[in-house]
Amino acid sequence: MLALQGGVSEHLTALGRLGARTLEVRTAQQLAAVDGLILPGGESTTIGRLLTLFGVFDPLQQRIQEGLPVLGSCAGMILLADEVLDGQPGQPLLGGLDITVRRNAFGSQVASFEDDLTVEGLSEPVHAVFIRAPWVERVGADVEVLAREAGGHPVCVRQKNLFATAFHPELGHDDRLHRLFLDSVRF
Repeated sequence: MLALQGGVSEHLTALGRLGARTLEVRTAQQLAAVDGLILPGGESTTIGRLLTLFGVFDPLQQRIQEGLPVLGSCAGMILLADEVLDGQPGQPLLGGLDITVRRNAFGSQVASFEDDLTVEGLSEPVHAVFIRAPWVERVGADVEVLAREAGGHPVCVRQKNLFATAFHPELGHDDRLHRLFLDSVRF
């Protein structure tokens, strides 16, 4: 669990309910010890700068290229995207996920909302919490769209070892998306 900023404790709680062993990652040495990583929601520009400041950015980018399973939620989706619209100038992006996202696509904090989404591979809808959320404007040929919001924009995608949601799967008690992610992690 990347633990530099954002919704760390909520993801740790969800992983704990699933019996996963967890480690809060703040250094390159800690990163080297994990089999998978969650990039939490928070503020994507701040997380990107902290990754650089703590010397984790380059090693994490390398591990992603080598196949480290990563789940990015909200800000984590932005960090994994190859391209960001409405981003900050010079905003650090880890990349690897062949998508273009629009930051704060649904509006400001006061425009936050909840919705039930149909997610490929799950039999029942997922209750999704959107807080200053991005949406996906472009998906590459190798990206699988797992869920769309009511307006048709992709909000849950997967490409090889990368899995990303525009919403916060850690909020609430539905751990199925975390389970999908854990199923991709090689222990």
